[in-house]
Amino acid sequence: MTAKIVFMSRRNKLEKFAELLTFKNVYQNYSFKDPSIHYLGGELVERKGRWAQTHFKNDHPIVLELACGWGEYTLELARQVPDQNFMGVDVKGNRIWKGAKSALDQALDNVAFLRTRIEQIEHFFEKGEVSEIWITFPDPFLRKSKSNRRLTAAHFLRKYQQILPEAGIVHLKTDSPELYDFTLETLQDVTFCEAVYSDEDIYGKSKVLPHPALEIQTKYERMHLEAGKTIKYVRIRMSKTWIQS
Repeated sequence: MTAKIVFMSRRNKLEKFAELLTFKNVYQNYSFKDPSIHYLGGELVERKGRWAQTHFKNDHPIVLELACGWGEYTLELARQVPDQNFMGVDVKGNRIWKGAKSALDQALDNVAFLRTRIEQIEHFFEKGEVSEIWITFPDPFLRKSKSNRRLTAAHFLRKYQQILPEAGIVHLKTDSPELYDFTLETLQDVTFCEAVYSDEDIYGKSKVLPHPALEIQTKYERMHLEAGKTIKYVRIRMSKTWIQS
């Protein structure tokens, strides 16, 4: 029975990977050594510096959600702000499939997905082409030996600086106290960006949320809250006013 379940799971993934090639809102990078992207049917395309014009067909700002998973946050952001473009980025094709299919089914034309490792993100966007970045409940990689894989490690922040405008913003939303503390410590050690707002419990004490998008709650966030966890937020600016709430 277990072998049958594994087989069915693999078949479902292969079917989803094949279907991704037919989705008009999905782009894929297939190799860490080759920072190129492929579109419908596997066609090699160039979008760097031209995403708004060539894909979205407008001049609206582009907002990224990194490690977007199933794309719940990306989709809700797109519903909240229809005059902006949103792109979910993740390496897992079967996860992106769900978000991309939902966007197509709901005719959310201001949503696209990029399947790639985030280590390559600077290869796909020009400086200033991305207006903001959201990082929502990423893997905190709790083992110290994997701290360089945390999406707020200094080398990742440097990549974000390469695609954001001057004073561009990165939002981190997490339930992990370890990642929250690590992020604040990292920001004290770097010179090219800073924490301009931090809150270790955004829903506590009848607070007014510091950003309307923080109202969005994914399935996993609701589970975290039911388990008694607090939700933390850090706003990072690429350039140096510290507010500790």
